[in-house]
Amino acid sequence: MLSTMKLYNYFRSSASFRVRIALQLKGLNYDYVPVHIAKGEHKKEAYSAVSADLLVPMLETVGERLSQSMAIIEYLDETHPSPPLLPGDALGRAKVRALAQSVACEIHPLNNLRVLKYLVRELKVDEDAKNTWYRHWVREGLEGFERQLMQLPASTYCYGETPTLADCCLVPQIFNAKRFNVNFDGLSRAMAAYEACMALEAFQKAQPSACPDNEP
Repeated sequence: MLSTMKLYNYFRSSASFRVRIALQLKGLNYDYVPVHIAKGEHKKEAYSAVSADLLVPMLETVGERLSQSMAIIEYLDETHPSPPLLPGDALGRAKVRALAQSVACEIHPLNNLRVLKYLVRELKVDEDAKNTWYRHWVREGLEGFERQLMQLPASTYCYGETPTLADCCLVPQIFNAKRFNVNFDGLSRAMAAYEACMALEAFQKAQPSACPDNEP
């Protein structure tokens, strides 16, 4: 089947990973367009001509360009509602969005690549201090995420028995945190949801090692 969508992304970008998960869960075909942000390709004219914020991911579909992973995923959920990534009730949707935003708005902004690069290049923070920064903020954020999960009924995934927007956000964050040797002790609900997700083919196909631009 010919693809009607094009995803500009970077294999190691957790925000891009979120969107790849959503696309895989919904069984949607797309053209994979790599943008190597670690090499600064997102700031070059070829990409700046199509992306206003110079960030990944960006989705091209139906003649339009969409940025910001959370907006992209909700667009996909509205235009391709099966399987749903948000519960059918307003309260459930609010709880799932709260979990997702705990990652996307609280943890990720402090630890994305441009922040880490700024710490090293402009503020002259050494590698050990940079990694300590990363581990501190990710661990603190995941502890808050775990407390939210503990207030919810027991479930296989973050919320309920099917993956939701919350899982689309949690898995990439855990994936990246593993690279920095974050301590996951005591995060039983979060790690159980992560393991359940990674047992699914959709999550396996979306992970960085499955991307055509993957690097060691």
